[in-house]
Amino acid sequence: MRFEELNWMDIESYLSKDDRLIIVLGATEQHGYLSLLTDIKIPLALADAASQQSGVLVAPPLNFGSSPYFLEYPGTISFRLSTLLDATEDIIRSVYGQGFRRILVLNGHGGNVGVRARLSELANELPELRMNWYSWWQSHGVEAIALKNELKPGHANWLEAFPFTLVSEMPDAPKTPPYVPSGIINAEKTREVYGDGSFGGPYQADTKIMDDLFAVGMGDILEMLKFE
Repeated sequence: MRFEELNWMDIESYLSKDDRLIIVLGATEQHGYLSLLTDIKIPLALADAASQQSGVLVAPPLNFGSSPYFLEYPGTISFRLSTLLDATEDIIRSVYGQGFRRILVLNGHGGNVGVRARLSELANELPELRMNWYSWWQSHGVEAIALKNELKPGHANWLEAFPFTLVSEMPDAPKTPPYVPSGIINAEKTREVYGDGSFGGPYQADTKIMDDLFAVGMGDILEMLKFE
């Protein structure tokens, strides 16, 4: 159940019974042969599925994150980190002021990790605010599935190749992981290193593996929504 399907009176009615909310963070950035909005599509799909089972509302996603290293790939749109932190804080303060007290932040992008520190500050400041943070690809369950199938998770490889993120034909042969120089590299060097944008390994995995990944993420989210 998303905000876009409701009016303000519906939200007020919901808040009279429940104070939980799912907020989706992601990014608009290159993902090789996958959708530029992969980091939104995956957590939003998980949020929608969890909402159907739990009845918890899903706020409109924040479609932009911090991706300065991918700016040489056309289609990437990056917030400055300060903008991302401020935007996320403003969202939290807005919904908190209306009565939401238990918030699950469902993150789809590694570059957004800095947001967690700002959320900790808010948790100290705003009375009765409880928050959980979930980056789906870091789940122990996801790690176990990867190990079981001898697959290494990586950006724009099999890990993110769900049916709903595919927008073009994927290469059949795995990509040899490139040599990545140490230190912080700029966007021009990043494109030179990664080429098509994938970090290497198989571009796709068996459908059952992807179904298992989604199921693990769903299970984690439903547990987190209990706020126990």
